[in-house]
Amino acid sequence: MGRIVGPVVGVLDVGSFSARLVVLEPGGSPLEPVLTHQTRLRLDRSLDEEGRLSSCGIAAISAAVAGGMAVAKDHGVPEVFPLATSSIRDAVNAQEVVGRVAGNTGVELRFLSGRREAELTYVAARRWFGAAAGPLLALDIGGGTVELSAGAGEQATFARSLPLGARSVTRDWLPAEPPVRGKQVRALREHVLAQVTEALGDATTELAEHRVVGCSKVLRQLARLAGDRAGKDRELLLDDLRSWIPRLAAMPSALRAKLPGISRQRAQQALGGAVVAEALLTVSGGTVAICPWSTRDGLLLTLLDRLPGTGKRARPAA
Repeated sequence: MGRIVGPVVGVLDVGSFSARLVVLEPGGSPLEPVLTHQTRLRLDRSLDEEGRLSSCGIAAISAAVAGGMAVAKDHGVPEVFPLATSSIRDAVNAQEVVGRVAGNTGVELRFLSGRREAELTYVAARRWFGAAAGPLLALDIGGGTVELSAGAGEQATFARSLPLGARSVTRDWLPAEPPVRGKQVRALREHVLAQVTEALGDATTELAEHRVVGCSKVLRQLARLAGDRAGKDRELLLDDLRSWIPRLAAMPSALRAKLPGISRQRAQQALGGAVVAEALLTVSGGTVAICPWSTRDGLLLTLLDRLPGTGKRARPAA
């Protein structure tokens, strides 16, 4: 591909497992970007016991950012939003990471608040399902946090972020490898369910009428594992998911990685992610439809709305 001509928007999404550049043109869709580039990362291996990213991890981030920005520049992309997700935002030395990456690359990584991530996830879900889908409750299980957002129009009217990501609960509540004792799983289940129930609060009754959609790789992988049916809208059912939790608890990561839908990088977090998903489905009706778009896509679509001539007045991305 040569240089891109005309206005575009781009996001470099720096997460735990990759730094991914995605560029869209006006009228475009995240399904058909005009440019993509990905560098693999393993920031989960670069966190010490205190939650600090190591010098090796910072160097890997710097190299990935430099590479992604170079690709954007080579193709004539004038501006890219350098988004750092919770794997960096929640590190104890997050500001040090941002400063050192800026010193190494000239790029200052930007954070979104958990609430803003939830709002952008809702934008992505709404654009995917459309206005005809009616009120939506969007669920997003990340590595560090869980986002919940809901609304009936283009923008969310309810947004919450909880520190219940698959990586976080695995680190804080579960052993790295089996045996995972039943009481450990029960303790995590009780904790997550209590946190989710409290976050929904008085909105629980109102949200019961919303269509529930899942917007994360964690939920997509669990849907494939727990009974995704070919030829039908992808969905995850509570009973199917619940039957897998004791089986995941008994498996080492190497065996989990051989299961349908479970990637090698996320195998260690699969049990924690399943317990969080179980709590979310328990309070939201037991069925979630899978959406392939999430926060990054909502950000890209919002940035597109802000381009001159679109006729839309989207709120700022950050």
